[in-house]
Amino acid sequence: VKMARLLQFKIAVVSTVLFVVCTNLVCCNNGRRVGDAMDTEFSGFSVPLEHSFEVDDVAKFKVRGALVLKAGREHSVSLTQNQLSEEDRAKLKEVAAVDGLYRIRVPRVFLQADRQTERQMDGYLTAFVRACAMVESHLSDVIALYSDVSGYLIGVSIVTLPGACRGTEVEDEVDLEVFNTTLSIMAPVNAPGPETALFLERMEQETEKKGKNPQEQKSFFAKYWYLILGGAIFLMATNSAQPPAGGEGEQS
Repeated sequence: VKMARLLQFKIAVVSTVLFVVCTNLVCCNNGRRVGDAMDTEFSGFSVPLEHSFEVDDVAKFKVRGALVLKAGREHSVSLTQNQLSEEDRAKLKEVAAVDGLYRIRVPRVFLQADRQTERQMDGYLTAFVRACAMVESHLSDVIALYSDVSGYLIGVSIVTLPGACRGTEVEDEVDLEVFNTTLSIMAPVNAPGPETALFLERMEQETEKKGKNPQEQKSFFAKYWYLILGGAIFLMATNSAQPPAGGEGEQS
């Protein structure tokens, strides 16, 4: 009986260690599938990031990676991406040769994982760049997600680094295998409101100051009447002292 209990204890220990190791491997795996149950459980809510690049320019989206949304008020989004297959690398170069487009799309959702039940997914948001720019940038791009004040996605954009097409030759295996993506979240910033309270306070202070000094409320004439009267008398005296304009004529 003791041997059986000891054997069961060893089995339980080994199972626990294996479970912990497997859990760590899953959490660190950047190539996990979109919608994987482990991914949702340990990292948050996942939504697909899809891309399309076709020679005939007819969009056929497939999964490029996943946006992992975290719970909480702050917008916390991480990105996991798959590598391009050999077939996709060859097709991307063909699309670039005919100056085709490289498209991405994401579903319209809340950026908070705990708010997904508040609103149904309402279509997709799409952006694109020239495929030649994607190739010559060696899959280096910047994806920006734009949200409204509630955290709901309203826009997406993509640019490459560098963004110009110069006809530079690119090696398939070396430069077109792994995405080098910078992900940014652009949320609106509340503008400062008018300082109405401060303005009213200043107005009240000026009113109280004028009430304490009633002399300041007098008009210009009330304040300087004596100067105006003195100036008028001076002008009248000056005009009366002047000689007549005609004068006397000379006598022969």
